[in-house]
Amino acid sequence: MSAPVKNTLMFLFVFGLIVHTGFSSSWNVALAIVNMGLISAIMALGVNMQWGYAGLFNVGVMGFVALGGLGAVLVSMPPVGEAWAAGGIRVLLGLVMGAATIVGSILFWSRMPAGNMRTLGIMAILVVGFFLFRWVFDGGVQAVEAVNPASTGYLGGLGLPVVLSWPVGGALAAGAAWIVGKTALGLRSDYLAIATLGIAEIIIAILKNEDWMSRGVKNVIGIPRPAVVPYEIDLQNDPAFVERMTGWGFDPVTASSITVKLLYGGLFLAVLLILLWMAQAALNSPWGRMMRAIRDNEVSAEAMGKDVTGRHLQIFILGSAICGLAGAMMTTLDGQLTPGTYQPLRFTFLIWVMVIVGGSGNNFGAVLGGFLIWYLWVQVEPAGLWLMDTITAGMADGTWLKVHLQDAAAHMRLLTMGVILLLVLRFSPRGLIPER
Repeated sequence: MSAPVKNTLMFLFVFGLIVHTGFSSSWNVALAIVNMGLISAIMALGVNMQWGYAGLFNVGVMGFVALGGLGAVLVSMPPVGEAWAAGGIRVLLGLVMGAATIVGSILFWSRMPAGNMRTLGIMAILVVGFFLFRWVFDGGVQAVEAVNPASTGYLGGLGLPVVLSWPVGGALAAGAAWIVGKTALGLRSDYLAIATLGIAEIIIAILKNEDWMSRGVKNVIGIPRPAVVPYEIDLQNDPAFVERMTGWGFDPVTASSITVKLLYGGLFLAVLLILLWMAQAALNSPWGRMMRAIRDNEVSAEAMGKDVTGRHLQIFILGSAICGLAGAMMTTLDGQLTPGTYQPLRFTFLIWVMVIVGGSGNNFGAVLGGFLIWYLWVQVEPAGLWLMDTITAGMADGTWLKVHLQDAAAHMRLLTMGVILLLVLRFSPRGLIPER
């Protein structure tokens, strides 16, 4: 069997599983899997660019995803006028002062000759700048967070269309990746992994604690939808829609939910196809061949005049930007930003499993892995509960073994991910769709 036919059959098999879910369970569930599968595939594309193209071991995926979600809030949520009046200008002034302190320190260090005067000057700039920054910034934060904290307590956003937040989320992630890359890309792969994980945890901690920016653990709800995606209640109150769905034999309530998911799926599919086309074009270009040469032998590539560190920084920023874009899309789909849900298991381990199972270095493999692993992540737990209920059907209620087995169904996800990873690494170590 040729490789194109085999790859096509694998995609058809995965989509067949999703279609089966629609017929056997619910089309709402099936379409929800499709939408999150599309977003997961985009995240896997970003990680595949970093690892599959350049061999960069980034385990801070969730930090860049969270920054994308923050971008959706900062762009699409309406500004809170009372908070801006109470302390918004002071918060911005404090941030400017903090940035000016850092820039001033760098300029002073670069222009002054080495010696005690340079050291003392740097210390003076940093100490004075820090206390001025805290004095201005903290007062503004307290004033903002005191404005109706039950429903707002933050500055809000720009009130722009939410689709504009998707590239902004990617830009925020790219900016953070530039900072991380400039400081950590010179490290060996294991130290790079530790650095990216630590910085991702710092980003999550900031989102959880800086209420003036993201409401912290109180969450931001009511993020607007794209203009082409209506609300279910609006469809249900539309006489033409209700009449059309009723005439076709569909329940208008169920049909409204399915319609919304289909519209979201169309948007996400368009983004995925554009990114996949761009990723394939880059991979097959001289730039892509150079990246693979650097990945396979950095010493030889550097001896041939390639800027290894510069290219690593470039691909690290690109991959992180794609993860940030996916994070903004996911927050848009959820309609809320919940920093407490950005767990390493979901946004790091799971995406890495998608890349490894699909095929590291192959963009189509990353997409296949995104859909397959997300489908299993959603469906394995209810399947495990059904399996345990079937096994314990003959046992008396309340027995320790029955209770233990039924409680163990919640861990079927982790067990399944581990088993799949082991099987793929044993029988197809290069993934389901290997790199050419």
